Amino acid sequence: MVKNILNGLKAYANSFTLISELKLWKFFFIPIIISIITAALIGISAYGFSDNVGGFIAKIWFWDWGKETFTSIATVIGAIAVLAIGLILYKHIIMALSAPFMSPVSEKIEAHLTGVENHSHRNTTFQGQLWRGIRINIRNLGKELLFTIPLLLLKFIPIVNIFSTILLFSLQAYYAGFGNMDYTLERHFKYRESIQFIRKNKGVAIGNGIVFMLFLLIPVVGVILVLPLSVTAASISTVNLLKNESSTTNTLKNAI
Repeated sequence: MVKNILNGLKAYANSFTLISELKLWKFFFIPIIISIITAALIGISAYGFSDNVGGFIAKIWFWDWGKETFTSIATVIGAIAVLAIGLILYKHIIMALSAPFMSPVSEKIEAHLTGVENHSHRNTTFQGQLWRGIRINIRNLGKELLFTIPLLLLKFIPIVNIFSTILLFSLQAYYAGFGNMDYTLERHFKYRESIQFIRKNKGVAIGNGIVFMLFLLIPVVGVILVLPLSVTAASISTVNLLKNESSTTNTLKNAI
């Protein structure tokens, strides 16, 4: 797992150079616009809801003693909850809507890395790529929210809340990497096969997603660069995984 996470992280090293070498920036124009607009809308909504969520949580405490302390804790947890859910929504919205633009990028990267210009994999249309992106991200959104809510509740428990923060970040990173890797996998696998492949290589998804999430901490610039660099890195990692899997399969066939 640790080795795979490191591999997911290392794939970012040559991402910027590869984008420039293959002249891929033009493919990122519309996804960057989608990213900026989505981030702005979710940011404004989160700012407005944070106090309301904190106030709602504070009503759970009926007693007078400790009410002020609980209200302060509830306000912080409310802000974290809104931020976490906002990031989840942002992530899945931009990855779903960007699918038809990111799949051609991953295809060009794969052709460059493998030396095969005309692939013999599944041919997909613009509409098919969009539907695949929406389907994958709706599925991942539901799964992520299912695990996020219990992790947020753990924040009420001292000491344990430190570990819940780490798990929450890792969870968000995994599903970010999941979406980025599927831009390449959609040419190779059907929907369920792609899910199984990423589960088997979840460390690479987490490694890719860690940098994705860290980019979002950089004001403005992070929102602009997060998709170009993370998708490029994920494409590099996924192509290498596919090559290794193909090589292993061929070796087994020869042995038999």
